Amino acid sequence: MTRIIFFYLTSFGTSLLGNSITAIVLPLLVLFTTGSPLGAGAVALAAAVPSALAGLLMGSLIDRINRRTAAVLSDVISAVALMVLPVIDLTFGLNLGWFIAVAMLNSFGDVPGITAREAMLPAIARAARLDSSRLIGLRESLAGVSLLVGPAIAGILVASLKPVTVMWVTAGIAALAALLTLVIPSHASRLPPAQQENSESEPPGSIFHGLAIIFRTPLLRTVVLLGLALAVVLAATQGMVIPVHFAFQDEAGFVGFVLSALAAGLLVGGGLFAGFGARIPRRGWFAVGVIVVALGFAVIGILGPVWSIFAGAAIVGLGGGCMNAVVGLTFVENVADAKRGKVLGAQNALMTLVPSAGIGGAALLIEIGSLHLATTALVLLWIGAAALALLSPSIHRLGKVSP
Repeated sequence: MTRIIFFYLTSFGTSLLGNSITAIVLPLLVLFTTGSPLGAGAVALAAAVPSALAGLLMGSLIDRINRRTAAVLSDVISAVALMVLPVIDLTFGLNLGWFIAVAMLNSFGDVPGITAREAMLPAIARAARLDSSRLIGLRESLAGVSLLVGPAIAGILVASLKPVTVMWVTAGIAALAALLTLVIPSHASRLPPAQQENSESEPPGSIFHGLAIIFRTPLLRTVVLLGLALAVVLAATQGMVIPVHFAFQDEAGFVGFVLSALAAGLLVGGGLFAGFGARIPRRGWFAVGVIVVALGFAVIGILGPVWSIFAGAAIVGLGGGCMNAVVGLTFVENVADAKRGKVLGAQNALMTLVPSAGIGGAALLIEIGSLHLATTALVLLWIGAAALALLSPSIHRLGKVSP
């Protein structure tokens, strides 16, 4: 593994690990400080819209500057935002207003950071002379590892330290991600001069250009709409169905292990794509991925023994790892380098908005019906979205590079 690949992957994994730990610790800190579950919900809601706007705004900026610089700036913003919390706790004292303000500031670090690292992947692969499909497979596997170990590390830290003290650690992880990114040679993440000039000549009001490209390109539109359906179903399953099911069974301690099973599946799915992605047609990976995901959601939807729910989550992760790798490559092959930042920024912006809709919809179905009504609706939603995607003529273009 070359130095460029090593530091690209370690910075990506470190950033994702920090986000994974923060996602566990921050709601606990809000809950311990305010004593209100609604407070944690308000913070999450307050961060959603700014995150989407940040994805659109910063996506356009990412196409104008070196993407390594954009990733470093995003990590620094995240580190500062997370460091503010313990500082405020030591001085003025934390309250809900501070949490919302920090969540809004942090939204300009998380989504743009992910977008910058996704956008620089083709340049990194070229600089390291590595096939993009293999690098994307490795990246998806690393995402699985981060999601697998993040909650465990968060649990250990919360058990050993106060939640507010853990924020020093998460701020340090974000700073470490920035330092690791700085080690990547600048030339490895820079756009070719001609493309850089084209990008810089675009008007400043082009922040919605990424959305326009997605919805004008049939293949991108199809995979993004399928990704939105997956985000809704996954968020509803993870954020509402599973916690409520285990709470009813008086086994709330198992909730975290579902995420670990999902992450283990992602690790295997991404690893398989990294190893064999170039040997099997792209449509094959995609079709198998969406079908395996449907099988996993169906297994979870039965709400059977604990082991079957873990198995269902692992199956969803396995299919998702294969599918996500194909989607990532589709953006690499069908979006010009000079526009990849704004397109990926628009995609990530959309992805930040839909999970709350999934959780809210599942809560409504459980309230007016039952858990099984909610799981049945979610499985049918995914099967319908998957069928439409697989039957779409645009899917025949998977693996073909746009002229």
